[in-house]
Amino acid sequence: MWMAFSDFPPPAELPNNMHHSEVLQYLRLYAQAFNLLQHIYFQTTVTAVSKGPDPAVEGQWVVETEGRDGQRQTHVFDAVMVCTGHFTKPHLPLQDFPGIETFEGRYFHTWEYCNAEGLQRKRVVVIGVGGSGGDIAVDISRVAEKVYLSSRSGAWVVSRVGQGGIPVDMLGNSRMDMMLQKFFPSWSVRTAEKKLNDVFDHRLYGLKPDHSIFAQNAVVSDELPGRIISGRVQVKPNVKEICGSSVIFVDGSIIDKVDVVVFATGYNYSFPFLPPALQSKSGYRLRLYKHVFPPGLTRPTLAVVGFVHGLGSLTPLAEMQARWATRVFKGLTSLPSEKNMMEEIEKDTELMFVLSERNPIQVDYIPYLDSLADLVGVRPNLPWLFLKDPRLALQVFMGPCTAYQYRLTGPGQWAGARQAILTQWERVLQPFRTRVIPEPENRLTSKLRIMLVFSGTSLLCLILCKKKCLCSVFSFLLVPK
Repeated sequence: MWMAFSDFPPPAELPNNMHHSEVLQYLRLYAQAFNLLQHIYFQTTVTAVSKGPDPAVEGQWVVETEGRDGQRQTHVFDAVMVCTGHFTKPHLPLQDFPGIETFEGRYFHTWEYCNAEGLQRKRVVVIGVGGSGGDIAVDISRVAEKVYLSSRSGAWVVSRVGQGGIPVDMLGNSRMDMMLQKFFPSWSVRTAEKKLNDVFDHRLYGLKPDHSIFAQNAVVSDELPGRIISGRVQVKPNVKEICGSSVIFVDGSIIDKVDVVVFATGYNYSFPFLPPALQSKSGYRLRLYKHVFPPGLTRPTLAVVGFVHGLGSLTPLAEMQARWATRVFKGLTSLPSEKNMMEEIEKDTELMFVLSERNPIQVDYIPYLDSLADLVGVRPNLPWLFLKDPRLALQVFMGPCTAYQYRLTGPGQWAGARQAILTQWERVLQPFRTRVIPEPENRLTSKLRIMLVFSGTSLLCLILCKKKCLCSVFSFLLVPK
């Protein structure tokens, strides 16, 4: 539900957390519904993007490609969207691990990992506790002799299963929650961290991070705490050095006879096909206005889409960026001056997030979506909604902020958006109904019903009695003496 496109809800029978094959099925259904496949060239590599050949035609781009058969072609386009994302170039900082050249076993980056084949009965050290590090440590621990998960700064771990079994990404991400975080930030952080520590104490498990829950994306894992408590995964601090087959940690502890080291050390973003002038940085961030447009273009006909990271699904973020970019390409929406864009880019680094070389593209999820929606003209008008459609307004304000909200009005308005919002919880519950169990009658409800019936009967009797008494009084007064 959370990763859905704004005008195409997933089929209700698909699970809330889809297998990658089901995600592919959803994408294929979307492509077929909007007749997109005829416009896509698969297995085609873009080798270079440069400014158009005709100086008289501003804003055109020459795109060089190489097909699966090795054939190279050159195309001229009026606009270009770069959608390669940020998981493109593995970051392998071997220089930060003295002695790695003496390691007698095998080491590799998570980018190379497919499955645990070949790691049976091995002693494995996984360096890094991000999403990939946590998942791979769990997967390897099923077959390895022992897995050691090394973390420099820790991480908050969130289960996919929320309170009452509801998907966790449908909880705590409403506009109301956003307002509470804005006006009561310390309370919101304490409340969220307490909920996570109620599941398992992050300090006890050696995972408590240096940053607060909303400062970086959490690790989403249902199984990691279970693997730690069963001893299959052991959490360790940062690696100090490697000596032969021994790994030495900063606390002085040593693990001997290590067979494999897996580096879950993230990625560097890379756009080797773009001109260097379009890859300048502001601090750790690529210099992009609203994370989309390079500010120095004479005509804004090149946009970077999906190069962001937020506390939520990337799909709504990338879709909103694309909707805005296409309006700019068409001239329906204009950009500020280069100076104003540069100033906003500089301000953009002053956020609540822990920005670093490893985490340069974090955005505040709902505020960022709303800021782009304002530019497109599709941000929900809550005061108007409360006057016009209170039922819908309550869902928009208090319910999960799903992408359907940005199809209620404005360019690209979708007639099915209201119904999609009002029925989204029904679609969340539908996949669970594979074995329907009748709801037991609540004892409290039964007692309440009995009390209501008894109270109602007593009240009725009292009214009838009073009515009878009044009739008797009137009869007495009216009878002639």
